[in-house]
Amino acid sequence: AQLVESGGGLVQPGGSLRLSCAASGFTFSRYGMSWYRQAPGKERESVATISSAGVSTNYADSVKGRFTISRVNAKNTVYLQMNTLKPEDTAVYYCNVRLAGGRDYWGQGTQVTVSS
Repeated sequence: AQLVESGGGLVQPGGSLRLSCAASGFTFSRYGMSWYRQAPGKERESVATISSAGVSTNYADSVKGRFTISRVNAKNTVYLQMNTLKPEDTAVYYCNVRLAGGRDYWGQGTQVTVSS
């Protein structure tokens, strides 16, 4: 399995970014997908998850109402729309899938920096 994130960058507080994660090497439509983030000096934390068909989503309390996870199975891509960004959202954002057997796969990460 391979996951490739894109869309990170520098944005001012209150701004928006959309992250993308292109997946390959597995049957994308069969698996739930997740976004995680890791800020400097902190542990990696789950941000959002989406079910295989995109019907069910879950969010960390810190991003509820501001972030939206979505997916397009025909494009093997999962997205994270991030609105009303705050400095505390600054982190490296990772795409994740846990395949059958329990093995986790991660992308290389994309840096999001929220600063004026």
